[in-house]
Formats: sequence, C-alpha cells, structure tokens
Amino acid sequence: MIIDLRSDTVTKPSKGMLDAMLSAQVGDDVFREDPTVNELEERLAKMFGKEKALFFPSGSMANQIAIKLHTNPGEQVICDKYAHIYNYEVGGVAFHSGATCKLLDGNRGMFTAAQVKEAISPSEYYYSQTSLVEVENTTNKGGGACWDFNELQNVKEVCKTNNLGFHLDGARLWNAMVAKNETTLQYGNTFDTISVCLSKGLGCPIGSVLIGDEEIMKKSLSLRKLFGGNMRQVGYLAAAGLFALENNIERLAEDHKRAKEIGEELSRLSIIKKVEPIETNIVIFELNDDVDEAQFLNTLTEKNIHIIGMGSHKLRMVTHLDYTDQMHDQLLQELKSI
Repeated sequence: MIIDLRSDTVTKPSKGMLDAMLSAQVGDDVFREDPTVNELEERLAKMFGKEKALFFPSGSMANQIAIKLHTNPGEQVICDKYAHIYNYEVGGVAFHSGATCKLLDGNRGMFTAAQVKEAISPSEYYYSQTSLVEVENTTNKGGGACWDFNELQNVKEVCKTNNLGFHLDGARLWNAMVAKNETTLQYGNTFDTISVCLSKGLGCPIGSVLIGDEEIMKKSLSLRKLFGGNMRQVGYLAAAGLFALENNIERLAEDHKRAKEIGEELSRLSIIKKVEPIETNIVIFELNDDVDEAQFLNTLTEKNIHIIGMGSHKLRMVTHLDYTDQMHDQLLQELKSI
C-alpha cells in the first residue's frame, strides 16, 4: 500500500466522477458551444454572486490572468511574502503583467488591513503605483491557515478607499469555507475576482475557474487565448467539476480531521521540534536540528510513505480524497514506531 501525502493534487477521479465525465454533453468551447463547460461556469458564477466565470486548465493561469486584468505594466501588487503568485508561479507577475510585488511580512501567509494601508505607494509619479491586493486562502506555505473573515472585510475597505483591485487565490478556498463555516456568497461580496481550484481538495483531474463581474472579466477570454489556454471539448473535464461540487465539498472535513490526528502523533515524537497549527488539510512540521532530513524522508519512503521536504528542516503532509482510513491507521502506526 502506497501512502502519498505529497499534495492533494495526487488524487485520481472516482468511479462516480469518471461516469459523469463519460456521459458529459460536449461541444467546441472555443466557439463557446460546450454545454457542460457553460453549465459549470454559470453555476460557479451564481454560487459566488458574480456575473461571469471562466474555466482554466490551471490555477496559475487563472491567477496570472486575474493579475493582468487588474494591473498595467509597471504597477504594483501587494501580497504576502508566502504568496503562491510570488513563490510558485515562475515569476509570472513580472513576466506576463510587467508588474512588481510589494511583499508583506504577514503571519503564516496572512496580513492585516493596516499593513496594506502602509504598503500602498505614494502618489508621486516616480513611484510604482499600487493597483491590486492579492490574498491566498487557505495559505499553502502557512500550513493551510484560514484567514479571519473580518480582517478580509477590513482589507476590502482599504482597497475600496484607495481604488485598488482585490483578488483571491482560492486554490483551497473550499477547505477554508468548510473549516470556518463560511459561504461562497460571502467571498463573492468581498473580492473583485476569485480563482478556485477543482483539482486539489475536490479531486478533479484538472481545472480552475476564475470568477468576477462582467466589467473586470471582459478581457478574460481573449487573455486565456493569448496564454494558450483555450480548449475544445473540455466538457469532459467540466463534468468532473460539476460532480465534485455536488459530492466532494462537505467531505473535506474528513481530511481536516485526519490532518489534525497526524499532527497530534507528530507532536509526540522527540525528533520533531515543532508542528505548525493545523486548521485544514496541510500538516507542516519541523525536525530537530540534529536530525538528518534526507534520512528521515528515506525512512518513510522505504515504508511506502511519500511526503515533501520544504527546506530548512521543514516537511509537509497533505491529506486528501484518496487517503483512506486504512492508510491513515497505517501511517499513525508507522509514526509511532519512529
């Protein structure tokens, strides 16, 4: 039995999802004639109380096009130093949009409205003008941490007062909403644009969706074409997204429960210096300085347990749809024996 906890992207479509994909009605989406894609986009737009949604092959593409919609070359994006758009999207903010990032020193990937206000560039012509604030929820490098919704509202007010766009990288937003008992409409009322991922916690093989109102989204289709993201009979993939929205959101609570149980077991090990607070499905922990990280990883690999090293003696486990009760029991037993 292989236990793969490297990410929640390693899941494979369930039989129910595959059946939905095989029975999907499809058409040419470049002509906007794929009924299943149209259904998925309309459903997500309605869920978030927005006018338009657009299907993308990846979350990075959805985020990068959102940034391009909000900015002009030479302008500035305020985000956390842990932000995915800054750390893990190959410098796309600079490459695609010609923009720079003003990095905030937040807490586990989350900052305050006061920090945003302080970071906004002065109006003098020789400064890079701030045009967008970007938030990630849950925070990946922050260990699946969830933003306090009241603080998001405070940031929104700063954005509104200063005429700034407000974008949410919601790659794991479903996890945050389940953990905090929040709704899609709350987020739709707060952000100008929102990207949500279908291929992480929801178990789809591919896909993210960018959501926003008509005015901000009017160039999104041509920009997707520019990025090479237009697809043809993509309804087979959109059908997986529709199935996931129906069946795989509420069960995220199971992933959160297992992650917390893993954290409890790790905290008992003498070789572990620290386990980061666990709110959702990501477990980040730090080995003692005298522990060989490569050897620790090899020990787990020999037991068919696969996790990710993040550097600086920090490691990550992510629970997901394909991580079963049997795997969970096995993992806990193996941790006890270390």
